[in-house]
Amino acid sequence: METNVSLLTKETLIYHVENHNLMGYERPLVEEISSAVDSKDIASIEWFAKFGNTLRKIIFNVHAYRMGLRFGFENIEFDEYDWLKRPLFLNIEQLHFGLPDKNRYGNYSTITPGHGPNQIWTYGLSCSYGTAGSSSGICVYDQTFANREEALIDATAKLKKMMLAKVGDKDTTNYNQKIIAATLKELDKLEICSVQLTLF
Repeated sequence: METNVSLLTKETLIYHVENHNLMGYERPLVEEISSAVDSKDIASIEWFAKFGNTLRKIIFNVHAYRMGLRFGFENIEFDEYDWLKRPLFLNIEQLHFGLPDKNRYGNYSTITPGHGPNQIWTYGLSCSYGTAGSSSGICVYDQTFANREEALIDATAKLKKMMLAKVGDKDTTNYNQKIIAATLKELDKLEICSVQLTLF
């Protein structure tokens, strides 16, 4: 990707702030770039400029890169659309919770733990109540954990809370009580196994 230092001007930054609803992480980044522009810090301006061919891409890509650094992802590579390439987590596994038929979509929820090169862990979580549910893949924006066990404790607690909130729900089409009960049973089983392992 060609760097375009001319993108990073006071005028461009002001226009961006005045014409966009900034996300929480954007304002400090705009201020950081603005500070580099004000102080004519050429090295910093060139560093920011290499992250995109529009100010929006620069801000998004810098944020994604810095979030990835928490997991030890240091490569700066872009896809064909000039977005920062998604880094690949290591030792990813997929744990299933729910009904035994894993071939039928909607019968189970999944927890996907993995870590970065620096051994910092996180997880993705897919929650299925039958028809209704939610899913979030493992990514650099997720919470960080010192090890796999901490990540799993947090993930299972979150999934359990989600399931418990739908126990007895009258909308049994979206919230299949058999699937919810089976998921809670498997989560409890995992919890018992984890406690037993810590005793030895």
